[in-house]
Amino acid sequence: MNKTIAVFGSSRRNGNTGKLIDIIAKQLNIEVIDLSLKIISPFDYEHKNLDDDFLPLMDYILKFENIIFVSPVYWFAMSAPMKTFVDRFSDFLSVEELKGKGRKLRGKFGYVVSTSISEEIDNSFINSFSDTFQYLGMENGGFIHVNCENGFDLTGCEDDITNFVKKLNPYLEEVAI
Repeated sequence: MNKTIAVFGSSRRNGNTGKLIDIIAKQLNIEVIDLSLKIISPFDYEHKNLDDDFLPLMDYILKFENIIFVSPVYWFAMSAPMKTFVDRFSDFLSVEELKGKGRKLRGKFGYVVSTSISEEIDNSFINSFSDTFQYLGMENGGFIHVNCENGFDLTGCEDDITNFVKKLNPYLEEVAI
């Protein structure tokens, strides 16, 4: 089984961020889970939402060592679908019978794939992921960010993609983009 999985949260599966993760996923031969195809309710302090798709999805994701969180930068933050997904990690902290499952995130590697209309990634965006990884005991594997101010264009980001892919699979002899 592949050690890596990607969790995609965006309003447009075939938009800029989708194009970027598809290139990465092809190189790594990994699955991309589209959160828009799942029913994941917002965090609920009364836990009335435990029968949605979140827990079965996490049971599946927890089988992997590397989790790539994929989101465009929306208003200096992760997308709404990704935020809802990440917020639900709170279930692992507040539901006694789920705490053991939440502890399985410890030691896993979290990565971030993002796009925006800026050359540099916004600190508040990337810090929300890195702080979450740290809080959950995950290792921060790094990120790739691509400026899509003029749409997605491979020109200029091939080396970044190659370096990111090699972080996840250093044994790849060649990355063909």
